[in-house]
Amino acid sequence: MSGSEELSRFVEMLRMRRLFEPGAPIAIARAPGRLDVMGGIADYSGSLVLQRPIAEGTCAAVQLLDRPVLQVKSIGRPALSVDVATLVDDEGRVDYEAARRRFAAGDRRWAAYVIGVFLVLARERGLCLARGARVVIASRVPEGKGVSSSAAVETAVMQAAASAFNVAVDLRGLALLCQQAENLVAGAPCGVMDQMSCIFGETHSLMALLCQPAELQPSVPVPGDLAVWGLDSGERHAVSGADYGSVRAGAFMGLRILAEHLDVPGGYLANLDLADFERVASHVPEEFGGDEFLARYDGTADTATRVIPEHRYRVRAATAHPVYERRRAEMFRQLLLDPAGDASGVLLGTLMYESHASYGRCGLGSRGTDRLVELVKSAGPAAGLYGARITGGGSGGTVAVLGRAGASAAIARIADQFERETGHRPYLFAGSSPGVAAVGTRVMSV
Repeated sequence: MSGSEELSRFVEMLRMRRLFEPGAPIAIARAPGRLDVMGGIADYSGSLVLQRPIAEGTCAAVQLLDRPVLQVKSIGRPALSVDVATLVDDEGRVDYEAARRRFAAGDRRWAAYVIGVFLVLARERGLCLARGARVVIASRVPEGKGVSSSAAVETAVMQAAASAFNVAVDLRGLALLCQQAENLVAGAPCGVMDQMSCIFGETHSLMALLCQPAELQPSVPVPGDLAVWGLDSGERHAVSGADYGSVRAGAFMGLRILAEHLDVPGGYLANLDLADFERVASHVPEEFGGDEFLARYDGTADTATRVIPEHRYRVRAATAHPVYERRRAEMFRQLLLDPAGDASGVLLGTLMYESHASYGRCGLGSRGTDRLVELVKSAGPAAGLYGARITGGGSGGTVAVLGRAGASAAIARIADQFERETGHRPYLFAGSSPGVAAVGTRVMSV
């Protein structure tokens, strides 16, 4: 199903089910999920990332109400109604910490990604919460598979809400506000890569983003003789999980240590010269207890994570990953833009395998994703498959696979083998669709 077809079906569903009040217009937007082809967790350290929008998307519709309440209906979930007065303090100011605690657990956790959008618009862009809104969401982006289901919800809702409330937000600003909603209300310490991908992704291309913090670069077309797929391991991924947060905290611990020994350009690990890093890397311990680190330093510069005293961190691996990952991502882009004949697929695949191994050293691997990568490697170029890597925040989720455009049968055989071994049939991500920037906003009335 194409993005436009998905949006049209959503509009038809809204008309048939009469989920909105008659009269006020309804703003509608759509955002795709994304497949992390290269870069992944190095986004918060300033790396280049290469992201492909997937065919599956999330549609959101927002209608203003004349009373201060937020009514949220996500198809397939119970409806939720929140009194706006309970989301602000006595002076009418949004309290992110209080909101995060309110939606931190149970069957309301999903709502943080929706309610957070309105809270960020109110606090950062002056949206008046004297009026409320009704929000309806329908998503085909599978949850827990590492393809940015949360960012798809945030960006679709944010685009529709900004239109409905007539709040002027440029598209880059939209992504940064969505990141704030995820960091500060949902409590997930993600970088801005996912939100930018959902907004600026182009069909059949890789979005190129230098995450310093969000410098959009020309998209990278995928040559017609190559294809990219995603295979779901069945192991649930969550950006808010302890593994992802620990690796991110470890990277910022390493940055703090390295800053005593050399200049880190722009404060981003990914900007370090490789020779400079290797010269001083021995100053970064393989592991570091949080209590030891805090006794020696005042903490880190990261606003999305904190160093936990009783936790031990793989600091050197987490620090080294973005330094090397940016080089891999830069080389990957260069090969796609100037492919070296038949060998280019093999070279691209080698970079993906190296990235996957680096995830494992950080502690972000998983049994299922490792097995999928092993199956791709075993099939190899003879079957038209060049490389594979775990995606996004790691610790489960989806594996990205690169191969010849005609290698779908080999992908199916790998899915068959994985199902025989594990009992789980991998969800197959194939195809792509445009982001929010290309789709824009529709307005309808009921």
